[in-house]
Amino acid sequence: MPSSTVPPPGSRCPLAVTTSDRDAPELARRAQQAAAEVGVPYLERTHKLSLASMLADKADVLIVLEAHAVSLVDAQGSLRFSPGLAHLRVKQLDAGVHEDMLLRIAGLSEGERVLDCTLGLGVDAQVAARLVGTSGAVTALEKSPALYLLARHGLETLSQHPRACTIQAVYADASKYLRTLPAGAFDVVLFDPMFERQRKSSVAFETLRRHADYAPLTRETLAEAQRVARRAVLIKGSRYSSDFKKLGIQPEPARPNATVLWAKLPGEGYLGTPEP
Repeated sequence: MPSSTVPPPGSRCPLAVTTSDRDAPELARRAQQAAAEVGVPYLERTHKLSLASMLADKADVLIVLEAHAVSLVDAQGSLRFSPGLAHLRVKQLDAGVHEDMLLRIAGLSEGERVLDCTLGLGVDAQVAARLVGTSGAVTALEKSPALYLLARHGLETLSQHPRACTIQAVYADASKYLRTLPAGAFDVVLFDPMFERQRKSSVAFETLRRHADYAPLTRETLAEAQRVARRAVLIKGSRYSSDFKKLGIQPEPARPNATVLWAKLPGEGYLGTPEP
């Protein structure tokens, strides 16, 4: 685990972790541990120290831990972690509605192991955790330290679904992490890269964009993912992006008005007969 650092007096750091402005030793301890996870400074905060002044003097971006919430804050806006669309998607699964695209394309079932290579805000990871159940496993990777801390500690603020496994968030570059894994380590590997084309969106999503990793998905990384996947590799992308074409991938058929497309590649790490 990296050690958190203390910036020299008068200097600024790209990213730091702090807390809400109330006196809470346990919260401060959690914030210090979070900072150490990605090797960034922990900044102590009192009730007289505003986030605006901290952004002006000490850091470009702050991860703010509260008792039951986590936020990412910069000079242009803020993003508080929430389950987002995952809440609605999981409710539909609970109600017996099986139209979720992650279920339809991946065919996830109880007990399977999923590697989400692009955690982001954890929406697909939460749905996957519900689909594989308590006997399954979901490991989710995030390369951006700010988004990793937001999602990793944000997920801990949510109530555990009784029919979902716990998501294991890992601060890692997927292209490097995949190379450390044996063949067939996971049943399904999932990618949801940041959309190539800029679109008008909410303030919260624009905050997400500012801190996301834009490294393109490569054929080499996909080949590693296929080696690691026992059954399938799934890739999400924008209809308006050229990503699928660059990768030589044909997306699955979709409705004419669909803005998000899915593609599925066979896993090569299977044990026995490959999936038809």
